[in-house]
Amino acid sequence: MGRLLNIVNQLHRRTARDYVGRMADAKVHCAEVARRFDRDYWDGDRRYGYGGYRYDGRWAVVAKQLVETYKLADDARILDVGCGRGFLLYELTKLLPEATVAGFDVSQYALDTAKDEVRDRLHLGRAEDPFPYPDKSFNLVISLNTLHNLPVPQVVASLKEFERVGKNKYLVVESFRDPEELFNLQCWALTCETFLRPEGWAWVYGLAGYTGDYEYIYFEPPAAPVAKSA
Repeated sequence: MGRLLNIVNQLHRRTARDYVGRMADAKVHCAEVARRFDRDYWDGDRRYGYGGYRYDGRWAVVAKQLVETYKLADDARILDVGCGRGFLLYELTKLLPEATVAGFDVSQYALDTAKDEVRDRLHLGRAEDPFPYPDKSFNLVISLNTLHNLPVPQVVASLKEFERVGKNKYLVVESFRDPEELFNLQCWALTCETFLRPEGWAWVYGLAGYTGDYEYIYFEPPAAPVAKSA
């Protein structure tokens, strides 16, 4: 197991979330729709997922930190597991124009509506299946907010593939540290299947022989409103 990093949380904490409101809004139905990962998940109503995933450049800061953290060369080879519409890979190609990037995702809709600049480098695939790449063929393998959508046996299978094809590895998964964060996660998450504390994730990493870096996002309580002065 590698390092605990703090890269994606700067984006995660920007969003305000009504946890109880989502749980009360036909949550089972919304989760069933979200798990299709089709138009409703990406560009439909917010109750089914992103609510219209229009790219605003936010992944540029994450790409910059990844390049710096892993000292990626101009000709680096980078794989994104669960790449969605390829926004992060797009930002990485802007920083590293000579890099070779690849990604795969379970959502055909996401691939069809991916960034034009990287669409031809993305393909349909499942994170739990063997990756169609040779051993140690990538300088960096990344996966952001994907693996917690799998049951534990499939997470282990995927992590073994991370180890096989990647020289460096970095993943982000949802987690919780106390009962309130677990409640918030269960309220908000539409597609999550594996709910684990950090120590539970560490156990899974050990089971898979995963030696890469990792980051956790937590669904913290909303900030208390500031009291108005008299």
